[in-house]
Amino acid sequence: MKLTFLGSGGGRFSAISQRRMTGGFRIDNLGGKNYHIDPGPGALVRTYQFGFDPRNLSGVFVTHAHTDHYNDAEILIESMTRGMTRRFGTIVGSESVLKGYESWGPCISSYHQSQSDKLILEPGKESRLNNIKIKGTKTEHGDPTGCGFQIDYKGFKVSYTSDTGYFDGLAKEHKGADILIASVLRPGNRTINGHMCSRNFIDLINEVKPKVAVMTHLGLKMISNNPVTEAKKISKQTGVKTIAAFDGLSFNVNYNNPKRFRLISLKDVDSPSHSTNHKMFNNERKNSYQLAFKHNEFDEVSFMKKR
Repeated sequence: MKLTFLGSGGGRFSAISQRRMTGGFRIDNLGGKNYHIDPGPGALVRTYQFGFDPRNLSGVFVTHAHTDHYNDAEILIESMTRGMTRRFGTIVGSESVLKGYESWGPCISSYHQSQSDKLILEPGKESRLNNIKIKGTKTEHGDPTGCGFQIDYKGFKVSYTSDTGYFDGLAKEHKGADILIASVLRPGNRTINGHMCSRNFIDLINEVKPKVAVMTHLGLKMISNNPVTEAKKISKQTGVKTIAAFDGLSFNVNYNNPKRFRLISLKDVDSPSHSTNHKMFNNERKNSYQLAFKHNEFDEVSFMKKR
């Protein structure tokens, strides 16, 4: 399994300024399936920029109805379903994302939901998704139906808090996690309603006791305060290896020993297209044509004539 962060920024002002990218993250080769989690603004472009193909997704997750989590979901669903021409994949999301709840959502149109299976995340609800078990986890955030989740693949567990404030019982939601990924908006003790700060994350790690902890969805104050320094402080106080996500962070997960991994920093030049590399730019047209031909993708006029 590989984890790749196509963006480590979070919150409305990080999303607007793009001081950190907001493309969410990918879980690849999880039992042979690939998933994109919380694809915020720029997720599609970042997918190509870091050398991935959005057409090989088996699922798109959106944990709640905030723009920095759902903005690019529909175009990724179109990629997953080959432009909505085949039924494929699963859309996993909160009630607000898929059905709408009061003034929240729906964030994905009925058209874009029509060619995939749907799975609604609810706190405490366990479901099967391909060859994994997935459990919704409670959050306390602006969207009343928002959810994090915990994935269980053959006993190996990856938890994602999504956006939430710290509350009694949060650790219980993520109990047993081998890898704990959390949205940590602010440094130190400077918390904000509906979000965690470093102090909250320390408390959560001490209770959950994961093998590895990753802080992402970083706000402007966290970014300005040096997230790497914060992560080192958290590691020292918890004894748990803690990583501050950065744009293009990638690492392979060792199921038997999660602590053993090598961080990789992906660059634009790793991508076959959308690259600043001159040689690759010269090959872009040819590569784009070959990929389109391979996937039977043609311009919309030709497609309409065939129909």
